Amino acid sequence: MDPKPQTAIPLSSLHVGTRHDSGPKHVTGTAEYIDDMIEPAGTMHAYLGLATNPHAEIAAIDFSATLAAPGVIGVLTAADVPGDNDVSSNHSHDEPLFPVDRVHFWGQPLFAVVAETRDQARRAAHLAKIDYKPLPFATNVRAAQAAGGKLVTPPLKLERGDVAAGMAGAPRRVKGSMEIGGQDHFYLEGQIALAVPGEDEDVTVYSSTQHPTEVQVMVAQVLGIRQHAVTVNVRRMGGGFGGKETQSNLFAAIAALAAKKWNRACKLRPDRDDDMSATGKRHDFVVDYDVGYDETGKIHAVDAVYAARAGFSSDLSGPVTDRALFHADNAYWYPAVRVRSEPLYTNTVSNTAFRGFGGPQGMVAAERWVEDIAYALGKDPLEIRKANFYGTDANNITPYHQEVTDNIIHRVVDELEASADYQARRAAIIKYNAGSPILKKGIALTPVKFGISFTATWYNQAGALVHVYKDGSIHLSHGGTEMGQGLYIKVAQVLADAFGVGLDVVKIMATSTGKVPNTSATAASSGSDLNGAAAYDAARQIKARLTTHAAKLHNVAESEVRWVPGGVECGSTFVGFAELAASAYLNRVQLSAAGFYQTPKIHWDRATGRGRPFYYYAYGASVSEVTIDTLTGEYTVDRVDILHDVGHSLNPAIDIGQIEGGFVQGMGWLTTEELVWDDKGQLRTKAPSTYKIPLASDVPPVFNVKLAEWSENVEPTVGRSKAVGEPPFMLAMSVVEALSMAVASVADYTIAPRLNTPITPERVLMGVQRLAQEHKQA
Repeated sequence: MDPKPQTAIPLSSLHVGTRHDSGPKHVTGTAEYIDDMIEPAGTMHAYLGLATNPHAEIAAIDFSATLAAPGVIGVLTAADVPGDNDVSSNHSHDEPLFPVDRVHFWGQPLFAVVAETRDQARRAAHLAKIDYKPLPFATNVRAAQAAGGKLVTPPLKLERGDVAAGMAGAPRRVKGSMEIGGQDHFYLEGQIALAVPGEDEDVTVYSSTQHPTEVQVMVAQVLGIRQHAVTVNVRRMGGGFGGKETQSNLFAAIAALAAKKWNRACKLRPDRDDDMSATGKRHDFVVDYDVGYDETGKIHAVDAVYAARAGFSSDLSGPVTDRALFHADNAYWYPAVRVRSEPLYTNTVSNTAFRGFGGPQGMVAAERWVEDIAYALGKDPLEIRKANFYGTDANNITPYHQEVTDNIIHRVVDELEASADYQARRAAIIKYNAGSPILKKGIALTPVKFGISFTATWYNQAGALVHVYKDGSIHLSHGGTEMGQGLYIKVAQVLADAFGVGLDVVKIMATSTGKVPNTSATAASSGSDLNGAAAYDAARQIKARLTTHAAKLHNVAESEVRWVPGGVECGSTFVGFAELAASAYLNRVQLSAAGFYQTPKIHWDRATGRGRPFYYYAYGASVSEVTIDTLTGEYTVDRVDILHDVGHSLNPAIDIGQIEGGFVQGMGWLTTEELVWDDKGQLRTKAPSTYKIPLASDVPPVFNVKLAEWSENVEPTVGRSKAVGEPPFMLAMSVVEALSMAVASVADYTIAPRLNTPITPERVLMGVQRLAQEHKQA
């Protein structure tokens, strides 16, 4: 094939709005997920048997009816585990694959039935008879505290300044507590794993996971084999949001256990209600706070405890509750601060990672006491926010003693306030409310400052494998996973730009532990930063070899070889990329490289609560306008304006989509998505019929989203971009504050509504009635 082009051509891959690589496949239904894969001949199917008691000793289990059911091959229990009966993500050894003698929550997997078909396994799983000896249980934060406050992981304290002196010197104080609800991930593709046995100890696992290496480690651990015998492949997930960072471990391990036991492929896919019952969720919190401030609204001191429903095992509750403390300041400077975490043992599924990883809970609480101060002083909450921003008085040290050196929150908020016409709209809303006895409106502008990096420092690394073939086509593998967020296309753009070729030249390969080892989870908003930089490093190595080759081939100095779109210029001679690759092969030049990247500058000492856990910060702000019906509590989100900072965007189209989606998901968490456990300890909101995620009709009819196009990362990230996965989620806090204003209008804005989340119509109605009564009595 004649290599082309022979002249330099204009190519632009980076900083361009490019569609998702799987977009057409998503729309046409041709994108292949694990349940779409052609199953190997003789594939078995597993199904989980779940506990129907929240806390009990297991006296006995009778499997006779299960084993006699049609198609059943066998039942897996702890006795069948050849290795370690544990799938805990943090080596705490507190999360058994199958429990031995005690149940810790309603819905805990107790065993797995393996049968010829999924339907047979599912039906047989319900035939087991279990004899329980019930024990006391607690399913929420206050009940756990009342029961003695057993912790599942050591708490953290962040402290800076003299809190006692700050409180004593503050003219005003506000104390309160806020309940912040949890959230189910509700990924469109549920948990699933397909394991295919190989020769010797080998097993290949297709897992819907954000953390292929952790699945590899857990499967090896359960099977009692070395990690090199386990290969985990992930082409794409139908959503993850953190729910597939650790929760995939159990499903993959059980599928692999069955596959190796019977030497047949095995698939495990639970129904949606069982998935929701058995897998962890966003932690719900109760935050107790004491804040000292003055008549101008300036905060003097903050003292707060962040108690969380952690569940029965540690999972990621330590890092999540740590992260809540890291974001207890949001964008605000506290002269004196002490914040403490309290990750509590409860008889519920172990809560886990969720978009924002504890940060949203910390930030919502910060906005609550800002709101309290504003209503106590009769001021616009935006005025209080601005008065306390980092940099207002040259104060820029966080509670964890990191200096904020890239602060742009003032410009972001000022620009959005002007572009959204916030002040005029707020004045119009106050006037409207004065003349409208039934419908009330509210508006709010809230900021976001979100730190980017894994706080577990060792996760801030990534690898990539890049091959250039003789025809100039490029093979790209890296350790990140694609869950719809557009990571694959962004890294491909980075690589295409590095080589100066079109995106069509780059083949995006599925993530595999067999190609890139020891990967970090695709989480903490770091996927593009880490994997993009690793891919760039691989390209740099190959380009250096090609530069040397081109200089030798055309008898010029290496300094005279210039990379241009489509190839290189050797002096005055242009050589197309495909031609260069072909000649490099003939001259035995290596056209493959393993790239690597580790985030610089970061460090963290948890014992002292000091360090630089974040490489940089992402900023944003949103304005939301709402209308409530004071007779029913029903409401609408009428308009949203967002200005968000993604640095120099790698792909504006993808980034805007992430911002829009993050906001709507955050709005769902804060308004409609409610987790309810009954008095028997059973989760009742475990299906779409009882758990309300946002619908297309919930998207604000006026939804203006803009990027802060003037922003560039001060740190040398790929393309000077910034992370976009998690920070936009917190923009939805403006909906909470707008609803609060609408409710507060029934009391002439003199009483802080203190609405707990999710702010359902019922909570709005009760808030309206409570404030109206308090105002009348006053």
